[in-house]
Amino acid sequence: MDETETAAQLDLTLERIGPRLQALRLRRGVTLAEVAASTGISKSTLSRLETGQRRASLELLLPLAREYRVSLDDLVGAPETGDPRVRLRPRTVNGRTVVALTRQPGERHAWKILVPHSVQEPRLTSHEGSSWMYVLSGRIRLIVGDRDVVIESGEVAEFDTRTPHWFGAAGDQDAEILTIFGTYGEREHRSAELATRHLSEVLGEL
Repeated sequence: MDETETAAQLDLTLERIGPRLQALRLRRGVTLAEVAASTGISKSTLSRLETGQRRASLELLLPLAREYRVSLDDLVGAPETGDPRVRLRPRTVNGRTVVALTRQPGERHAWKILVPHSVQEPRLTSHEGSSWMYVLSGRIRLIVGDRDVVIESGEVAEFDTRTPHWFGAAGDQDAEILTIFGTYGEREHRSAELATRHLSEVLGEL
């Protein structure tokens, strides 16, 4: 690809950012004023970005990526709105590898998590919501309140996350799980906040 083709491709990518930003905002049901208040970017600048009158910059895109809960790469180069394919992007935090299986806002958030075996002291946490967990491989030690159980491969656990809880790999092998976190009729932004908190606790960030 020569320099002319590269420049043309870059221009096309930048042109698509505006419609993508608008689609993300509308899909989340928020106004320009609300996004402006939460990001610190003026309403007029946001409007010009969405209509293509303002060229996107890293300084503007970073807070918007955080606001819309998508990666910067997805914000810039994701497929057009309506493409049903989900591009899975694993990330590793504190030794645990997580892959988000859902990207749309809502009451349900799903992840696939690789939990490495380690000698780790349980640290129980609690918050609004409920958790469903299926063990794909290995074994999981799950503590919920005063219950301390081991879930084998192929077994399922479900619990209220308002009860103090913790889980980790049991034994000397890694474990792999599918987990779904849900909320009880919370507003979309509140549901997303709780899901983010739950995932941070799962990964040991809190």
